[in-house]
Amino acid sequence: MIQDAERRIADLCESLDRVREEVGKIIVGNRDILDALLTCLLADGHVLLEGIPGLGKTRLVSTLANALQLDFSRVQFTPDLMPADIVGTNIVQEDEIGHRTLVFQRGPVFAHLLLADEINRATPKTQSALLEAMQEKTVSVGRVTHRLELPFFVLATQNPLEMEGTYALPEAQLDRFLMKLKMEYPDQDELHEIVERTTQDEPPEIFPVLDRERILELRGTVRSLPVVREVRDFAIRLVLATHPTRPQAPDSIKRYVRFGSSPRGAQALILAGKVRALSNDRAHVSSDDVAAFVRPTLRHRLLLNFEGEASGVDPDTLLDDVLSATPPP
Repeated sequence: MIQDAERRIADLCESLDRVREEVGKIIVGNRDILDALLTCLLADGHVLLEGIPGLGKTRLVSTLANALQLDFSRVQFTPDLMPADIVGTNIVQEDEIGHRTLVFQRGPVFAHLLLADEINRATPKTQSALLEAMQEKTVSVGRVTHRLELPFFVLATQNPLEMEGTYALPEAQLDRFLMKLKMEYPDQDELHEIVERTTQDEPPEIFPVLDRERILELRGTVRSLPVVREVRDFAIRLVLATHPTRPQAPDSIKRYVRFGSSPRGAQALILAGKVRALSNDRAHVSSDDVAAFVRPTLRHRLLLNFEGEASGVDPDTLLDDVLSATPPP
């Protein structure tokens, strides 16, 4: 049994390294973002990616889909986008003898990897069309429920600069995302490499290194990894410390936060910690594995009060205070 566990861990590490190598042929830098995307994929979660236009968010996702041999679809969210444009709709088809039947026309949500580009530009009605798919992995049209093929991975993007004409995601939908990642502008050396790669030869070919069956198998490896109670308790105390009414909350949380993280925050910390431990060739999850994901898993789960919004408080700063106030086991 021990040898089997060691083999599965080594297999997971090797698979992740191969994916990083293939994606690195196209994408310059952003290693932390790629690792976080792979973490969410293996943890069966979704990602909200925030960054200004032109940083290669779409290219990163499409390249990742090619390396994983997954069906990829992209939806450009606009104010006139309707729910049926995402999930699909029933259409009338007529056969040779004139009989008419209703046939379900699948929308772009029926893919393994869905890029929801600028998701905050669509109306709340359209945004909510993704809620069922993200949580239950099903799509309901009329009285019929259609099951999505696994793995189903949503990567939504939003531009933090242009907020005019946008619709902020409600807390219920934000909570569906395992992580919220911030894509930073490349430094000078990375920009040199980007310009060189994109202005000379044709981009190199991406070879698929994983398929859906292997991804589902790796997810099983992640889920089967046990977590000791002390580490699980650490994750729970971190989440409780984001609530201003809890005695363990730091002063900054009590001053600027109206509501803290839901229980999904604790689940996200544990699952992400499992992937981090396995990708570092370890069969146990440490408190460091959990602490490493406090910002990406909890930053979008803090609801600031009026004073916090007016003061422009950064949720990452508040989470640093939570980490400082919550001792590891």
